[in-house]
Amino acid sequence: MNRQANIKRTTRETDIHVQFDLDGPGLVRVSTGLPFCDHMLEAFARHGNFGLEAAARGDLEVDAHHTLEDLGLVLGDALREAVGDKAGIARFGTAYVPMDEALARVCLDLSGRPCLAYRLDSPAVEVGGFHSRLFREFFQAFVNRGGVTLHIDLLAGEEVHHAFEAVFKAFGRALDQATRLDPRSTGVLSTKGVLD
Repeated sequence: MNRQANIKRTTRETDIHVQFDLDGPGLVRVSTGLPFCDHMLEAFARHGNFGLEAAARGDLEVDAHHTLEDLGLVLGDALREAVGDKAGIARFGTAYVPMDEALARVCLDLSGRPCLAYRLDSPAVEVGGFHSRLFREFFQAFVNRGGVTLHIDLLAGEEVHHAFEAVFKAFGRALDQATRLDPRSTGVLSTKGVLD
């Protein structure tokens, strides 16, 4: 089964290309023009055991909003394509990840219903040269396009780098768990018979 996706999105504000492989580990190479974002997406992919190549050019002279939002859209599209009809997947994933004083919990459901519950009070307004709220925009775009119910809770965290790194590692681990194929499954894990 080929659980990969190759998605490109070009607008007047951004040009983004993502190759995503659920059954890595594969190559992880990220270049968005935002080094802290690159670091977070690399942590997501490594801890989720995904292959991820992401290249983005955005109107960073304006700010980072369009780049982060469109990255979320493209990653959501890539997830949707890679899981296909979702037959045989575990569907749900949960991960707790500590990083020093920070502790993040991510729970998700590949239900087909986009919902973001984002309970993260950032320890700092700015991270990596942009407003830390923009990560919420990234996750909102991802759930909208990926059809994911996603709960993100920062349970503890005083240092902003540690806080977001714990979140992205937990995000990768929870998504890895949810997309795993269960050999006992004979179809889609839903009483409706579909997940869309």
